Amino acid sequence: MGSINTPFVVFGYGSLIFKPPPHVQSQTSGFLKGYVRRFAQESHDHRGTPENPGRVVTLIHKEDWDHFSRSDAFPDEDIVWGIAYTIDPEYEAEVRDYLDYREKDGYTMETMHVYTIENGIEKIAIQDAFCYVGRPDNPSFIGSEPLEDLARRIWASVGPSGENKACQASSN
Repeated sequence: MGSINTPFVVFGYGSLIFKPPPHVQSQTSGFLKGYVRRFAQESHDHRGTPENPGRVVTLIHKEDWDHFSRSDAFPDEDIVWGIAYTIDPEYEAEVRDYLDYREKDGYTMETMHVYTIENGIEKIAIQDAFCYVGRPDNPSFIGSEPLEDLARRIWASVGPSGENKACQASSN
């Protein structure tokens, strides 16, 4: 986690953009390289149930997605835009616990660089930001599915956090 010299920064690429974590000191727009953002994760606890899981977006390493995806509408995409939130150090442990609970269904925290473009030049904006990623080896990862099947699932699923379609509308 963060320390006195390195603040706790978490990168949001989905629901964290629209419902940021508490105790944010500052935020920086930026992107990650080498990832794709896809509805490839089942949600048994927020946007669906164990009997009727919803779908939520997750980050996937591009090379992993290439392995699982038979067809992709954006085959050359390998960056994901989002927001890096710097958390007030006084509340770091509380926010970490909050995020670990919120992102519990199959997500793993990784560290990565957040990039930005200034005056046409790409540069690292934040080194070692934390981000929740859905790895293909987690039990909630489902990979690629036909777009019509995915749309039907999102339209029909409801969980403790509400309708799955509300999540999809926010992620566009």
